[in-house]
Amino acid sequence: MKRTCLALAILFLSSTASAQTTPPPPLVSPDIHSDNRVTFRFRAPNVKEVAVSIEGSSKPLPMQKDDQGVWSVTTDALAPDFYGYSFVADGVGLFDPSNHVIKPNFLYRASEMHVPGPASLSWEIAAVPHGEIHHHFYKSAVVGDDRGFFVYTPPGYDPRSKQTYPVLYLLHGFSDDASAWTAVGRANIILDNLIAQGKAKPMLIVMPLGYGEPKVLAPNSGVFRDPAITQRNFDRFREALLTEVIPQVEAAYVVNKDRNSRAIAGLSMGGSESLLTGLNTLNQFAWIGAFSSGGISPEFDKDFPALDAKANQQLRLLWIACGTDDHLIDLNRNFRNWLATKGIHHADIETPGAHTWMVWRRNLTDFAALLFRDASAFLIFAGCCLRFCIFLRRIRARAKALVRWSAHPSKHHRG
Repeated sequence: MKRTCLALAILFLSSTASAQTTPPPPLVSPDIHSDNRVTFRFRAPNVKEVAVSIEGSSKPLPMQKDDQGVWSVTTDALAPDFYGYSFVADGVGLFDPSNHVIKPNFLYRASEMHVPGPASLSWEIAAVPHGEIHHHFYKSAVVGDDRGFFVYTPPGYDPRSKQTYPVLYLLHGFSDDASAWTAVGRANIILDNLIAQGKAKPMLIVMPLGYGEPKVLAPNSGVFRDPAITQRNFDRFREALLTEVIPQVEAAYVVNKDRNSRAIAGLSMGGSESLLTGLNTLNQFAWIGAFSSGGISPEFDKDFPALDAKANQQLRLLWIACGTDDHLIDLNRNFRNWLATKGIHHADIETPGAHTWMVWRRNLTDFAALLFRDASAFLIFAGCCLRFCIFLRRIRARAKALVRWSAHPSKHHRG
């Protein structure tokens, strides 16, 4: 009997201890609803203030705490896309502990969520043939470190085939790593879809590490404030690209090796590197794109000393884009105005949006569709644009005439 009572007592005490130490149920966060609203949840009973900062939003959304110590907020409907986000608890930025998906970044890692959209969006995985991503490593004599680059090969690529391919050298922004354009920008998915739809030529994409001076990633490095370290970063990157990365790519892959088959583009810091490299080595690149370029000096004559209208004979495309809410919009507009004073043909692209991946995915979609087309295709494209502009002008002229007639019908009455 004593043994039975003792066993019951032990069982009672253990069950009580177990109940006291049972962890709370896991939270669902982010909780993406069918109407594209998103609910975020974060358990922090002892925290005084929590908000969620979402990529593309102008300010963090305050969250409310319930009696269980769980903070939550539900957004308005979001446009289908991939979004980075983080919690800010009493002023400290944090990952979402309920979400395992993280945006890779050297300095500003964040959680990531996917608000799904239709297959017509270029970054959504569709039932089409898919290319492959290859990761290469090498010792850089120029920079003095071990680094790597990624290569996207399109569907059907066969190194034994006689078919050769053009190459887009695609550059990431400051604080990103070399995987950014595939891990976050979804460049491989975008090209898979464009190629399957016949909107882009099959091409390789090479994505190198964009730092010529790795010290720019150190705290208080002075990058973009100290002209010396900024220039060293740009110069050594260009040298590493031209003398190390491109030769390796052209030795390992079946690619066309002439300038008309090479393009270079990038975002933010990578946009500046694309301009500085491409426009100063037109013997290497015929297609140049810059998305939200940042870090470039406003002294354009100093950075592009030999650039003049003769460059039009070599440029197949110079495409400069920036979001209208981007803090770099003025710099990009000034650069485009400077190009115009030099008589250099270029495409001015402004779209809604800030300094975000939502803008850059769309930039890549539009830019890649223009690459490696023959001259007749561009003449057709330009002709269509011209006819459309004339059509719009006629519509506007008729609308103005109608407004004038509505305001003063007696003046236009014919008896």
